[in-house]
Amino acid sequence: MTDDLFQMSETFEDSLSEMKGRMPSDAGLLKMADMFKILSDPTRVRILYALSLSQLCVQDISELAQVSQSAVSHQLRILRNSGLVNWKKSGKQVFYSLDSDAVRTLIEKASEHSLT
Repeated sequence: MTDDLFQMSETFEDSLSEMKGRMPSDAGLLKMADMFKILSDPTRVRILYALSLSQLCVQDISELAQVSQSAVSHQLRILRNSGLVNWKKSGKQVFYSLDSDAVRTLIEKASEHSLT
């Protein structure tokens, strides 16, 4: 066996160098890992999926996600703190929505990937 098999071509070394430059920082990777931790809870995913359909109040989210209103409120606090969910008050009711189209796309892509 020759060492030639294990030598990287200059083209690949250049490509690898470019890829290294595109890798996120350790802090960025940590934030991504935290996002995946948040998404690892089925109740939170149910809530996010429901919110991908429409903005909703806690009672409606509770009905769609099939969990208690107190559980929904607890999970919404985590989702708000992580920047995945926004809220707005209308009269006495509070309505929740996804923070951005990027979050909606994330839920849609995860759904496509896991439910097909």
